[in-house]
Amino acid sequence: MPDMSAHLALTQLVPFAAEELDKNKVTPGVLGFVVFAALALAVWMLMKSMNRHMGKITFEEAPDPKAKPSDTPATTPGK
Repeated sequence: MPDMSAHLALTQLVPFAAEELDKNKVTPGVLGFVVFAALALAVWMLMKSMNRHMGKITFEEAPDPKAKPSDTPATTPGK
């Protein structure tokens, strides 16, 4: 029977909570801000890590073995 009394108590309290709730004044509150700030911080850290990893990549395209030597562009001696 204790389950039944808990169920009855909850059904009696729900209408009171619904009456006090003003739908025009509902805000995300502190928890919403904390979750948003944590997500923003995680995205910032991921972007910073991605930039660091992309900076380490050196990509030089290998010449096409089927191309004629005259087809390849001349490189400047300064590079």
